[in-house]
Amino acid sequence: MQREFSLADCDVMGFDLDHTLCRYNLPQSARLIYDSFAHYLVTEKGYDKDLLTLAPDSLDFCCKGLVLDIEEGNFLKLAEDGTVLRASHGTKCMTSEEILETFGRREWKHFNTVSGMVSRSAKYYLYDNYFDLPGALLCARVVDSLDQHDCQKTYDFWKDMVAAIQHNYKISAFKEDCGMYFPEVKNNPDKYLQRCPESVKKWLKQLKSAGKILLLITSSHSDYCRLLCEHTIGNDFEEYFDVVITNALKPGFFSHTPNQRPFRTLENDEEQEALLSLDKPGWYSQGNAIQLYELLKKMTGKLDPKVVYFGDSMHSDIFPARHYSNWETVFILEELLGDKVTVPAETESEPLEKKGKYEGDQLKAPYFASEQWGSYFMDRLPGLENAEETLVRTWSCKCISTYSTIAIPSLEAIADLPLDYRFTRFSSNNSATAGYYPSPPRALLPIEESVTMK
Repeated sequence: MQREFSLADCDVMGFDLDHTLCRYNLPQSARLIYDSFAHYLVTEKGYDKDLLTLAPDSLDFCCKGLVLDIEEGNFLKLAEDGTVLRASHGTKCMTSEEILETFGRREWKHFNTVSGMVSRSAKYYLYDNYFDLPGALLCARVVDSLDQHDCQKTYDFWKDMVAAIQHNYKISAFKEDCGMYFPEVKNNPDKYLQRCPESVKKWLKQLKSAGKILLLITSSHSDYCRLLCEHTIGNDFEEYFDVVITNALKPGFFSHTPNQRPFRTLENDEEQEALLSLDKPGWYSQGNAIQLYELLKKMTGKLDPKVVYFGDSMHSDIFPARHYSNWETVFILEELLGDKVTVPAETESEPLEKKGKYEGDQLKAPYFASEQWGSYFMDRLPGLENAEETLVRTWSCKCISTYSTIAIPSLEAIADLPLDYRFTRFSSNNSATAGYYPSPPRALLPIEESVTMK
């Protein structure tokens, strides 16, 4: 595979919606998501009312890449080989000694399963997107509460957490004004949603003018998708896309066959009967990548059209698009913005309008480095006995270089580039920092030379 990647070489551009085309005001949306889940657990399932109050700095617990060991109530940050780098029981940090005592100096027991398919299961949950992430803090506080009252060794709260998620995000919730989440976003969209930058809208139009086919593929239902797009892009948002697919139920969209997940048409946001094939551009619900690709062959007139997909979730977007469909993937990684927070003093004299692009003066957002969990990209592995600490990449970081073509902080970061701009892609023979644009996370720079890509 060539070392360079250019959008000009792609025939089709696919986009996720939430946290990709539509960006959120993260501190506000994180609080809303936490409150919506907590309210359900307290009012419907009888959990401790203390869960409804939240200390101002407690969202620092939320860090992408954490894995919850559901039965044991432990949260884990993993090295690329599955070694536990940091851990907490509930919200309480484990010491290095406690980690060694609990896990030993070996990979976490479920690592092969989770790493092979970037998966979730009944035994563990991978937190890798901002819709889920506040739930990590809530689950940790539930563990604290259960420990305080019952001194439990194994935990059975997860079914209630799943019910809370389903209650707030179910398909009918938007229409029925059910739960806390959708009614609040509907009533106060400006509080939670950022307007799509003009540079990005102009870029989308340029892609279409250049003959590219544009797809919008989102797991959000059609009514919520319409609200997001009209508010962030404009009432003419449908003109930007050739095909819109809502309720895509990723990652199943990529992994399931046409029989398992047929496309459906929509009438007044209600799904209609299943389609045997996808014959023309338009707005559809559910579906699968296999039939979509057949339509793309017709639309491009090519036997093997090249598709690139932009998304923010390794589990739902990046891994399945690469693994099942062999698409190019662009990982939207807002953690690359958080890396800007600790810039050295000499770069603080940047003009204010440049800083504004990264919202430098806003509330501390969840993408800024968590003090409890440290860098998303790397961490220190304590040495045994008197041995020195070693710097190692996190499993999350390894996934980025394994399954992404490139990683960028936002679409805005590349919107002003010429279409034929050549990015250095992640690949096995490149350095540890290749593939990040416009710059790699600084956490990786000290070990760039010592880390070899496996």
